[in-house]
Amino acid sequence: MATRVPTGPEDDLLARIETLRMQALATLDPARQASLGQHFTPRLAAELIASLPTPEPTDHVRVLDPGAGSGMLLAAAVSRLVRHAEVTSIHVTAVEIDPVVLPWLRRASHECAEWAARHGVAVTVEIEAEDLIESRATLKARSYEYDLVIMNPPYAKLGARSFHRRALMSIGVDCPNLYAAFVALGADALRDGGQLVAITPRSFTNGPYFGHFRKYLLRTLSIDRIHIFDSRSTVFSDTGVLQENIIFSGTKGGERTKVRLSVSDAATDTAVEDLVDYDDLVRPDDPHEFIRLATLADANVATGMASLPSTLSDLGLSVSTGRVVDFRARDKLRDEPDSTCVPLIYPANLRGGLVEWPRAIRKPQGFAVSDESDRRKFLLPAGFYVLVKRFSAKEERRRIVAAVWDKDAYGGTDLALENHINVFHDGGTGLDPDVARGLCLWLNSTVVDQYFRTFSGHTQVNATDLRTLRYPSVQTLATLGASAIYPLPEQVEVDALVTAATLPGPLA
Repeated sequence: MATRVPTGPEDDLLARIETLRMQALATLDPARQASLGQHFTPRLAAELIASLPTPEPTDHVRVLDPGAGSGMLLAAAVSRLVRHAEVTSIHVTAVEIDPVVLPWLRRASHECAEWAARHGVAVTVEIEAEDLIESRATLKARSYEYDLVIMNPPYAKLGARSFHRRALMSIGVDCPNLYAAFVALGADALRDGGQLVAITPRSFTNGPYFGHFRKYLLRTLSIDRIHIFDSRSTVFSDTGVLQENIIFSGTKGGERTKVRLSVSDAATDTAVEDLVDYDDLVRPDDPHEFIRLATLADANVATGMASLPSTLSDLGLSVSTGRVVDFRARDKLRDEPDSTCVPLIYPANLRGGLVEWPRAIRKPQGFAVSDESDRRKFLLPAGFYVLVKRFSAKEERRRIVAAVWDKDAYGGTDLALENHINVFHDGGTGLDPDVARGLCLWLNSTVVDQYFRTFSGHTQVNATDLRTLRYPSVQTLATLGASAIYPLPEQVEVDALVTAATLPGPLA
């Protein structure tokens, strides 16, 4: 719709609200901010968030802003609606738990109402100074009334037995993090056809940890828009928050046909946009309902990966996590391995596609085996295995970091793997040496990293994620392994070897 409000410095509502945000930030205690998962939305990010939803033309719009903070998102929503929608009145419910912030939120609300009145729109703001989950995660408090929910929710874990988590389960959703809880309650508060827009971490888009929440969200909303930030540090740069963030909008009961994806480095950069089929975002045959953030720039990679002939089970292989949880097995850990020990491998032992053991990494390098029970419970028999870090360091170039355990390099000994390692094996035993080397090379390639990033927005690599990949055939992996060079060469050489191993055209 055409803009109906003139713009200019003298009419810049958001500049005044940004000043209030900075004043509020200056008064906050960092420890308290951390405990509340609190991070205020900068102006430019708020404008981008408010631009995503496209509310239906209506005289009166009802808006919910959970975790309203100093009022920046509230103001961005009001500004957007007044300038670009045919509304005559707006009612905003702003929920904020922190009493320290309330004076700035009240001032921002007053500024919004005065500004909108000058342009012929009546704005009322109802501030609810309360705990959103406590007040709304009960049947008596639930209401289906809002046309628009706009939020920058807090980020903090919810304990499995916490009051908040149990309260959410009473409405049929399990949320392991505050941000997921706020999104679930926001979606629940929409009328049919209402829209939600939120800026959150990407972490809910894949993996088992957010599986129940993700399914609840996708049952409740149809995703319309997703904006991806390439940079982890630019969105909330003045609050020190490092997250892989996305902004997404969805419609309650909406159609599932197309989704617009956009990518930028920061909120101010020009975005690259793609229009993708909904079934490419959430594949109908995916029991985990991963949200795959693949733009058209990733299409060749995704197509090539889908055309690979084998699943992990087709290869006859399995992937599991390491069996040693070190803090539960302290009596068996040895800093200096002796004759009673087998090698104990941590993620930091994986270097250059190989396992470096022992290594001075401030972690025990030996695991003492006292009897056959220990051997069955904790160890893998001597063999060739492919090990993958479950958590890659944020500065690493690739998410998937793999290495080969070569039994011949360590005298054919059994080994113990710490729990932060995934291991590829053949029914609990070792792999063919060439297959192991080829699989390791394949997993360390750029094409696998690119594909993995389309459905994973965090540094964790779960065994479930590795099971969802498709793989070259055993024969192709063996051919690749026979040409492999270890320690791994530069990335460009790894990719050249992978490409040359008769892989499908779209991956070449």
